[in-house]
Amino acid sequence: MSNVINEAVNALNMKMGAGGFDGTAKFDIKGEGAIFIDVNGARVSDDDAEVTLSADAETFKAILDGEQNPTSAFMTGKLAVDGDMGLAMKLAGVLS
Repeated sequence: MSNVINEAVNALNMKMGAGGFDGTAKFDIKGEGAIFIDVNGARVSDDDAEVTLSADAETFKAILDGEQNPTSAFMTGKLAVDGDMGLAMKLAGVLS
């Protein structure tokens, strides 16, 4: 498992707090692996989710660090969304 994935899981859990996320989402980080997010928080997993967000490691890190707006990343093609767009927007709010 990559350091990128481990650091991302920790950062996501800190951002979400104890409440987790109301729904299921997956971040597919190209060349690194996948992170699954639900009411229990973030963990390393490639389980099926209601929405999958795909990006390279650089874009994903910039989103987590607050340097890249998730909506802007989507609009410029740096972030792909497959599935429930409403949940993707809700997740973007959690990450901001």
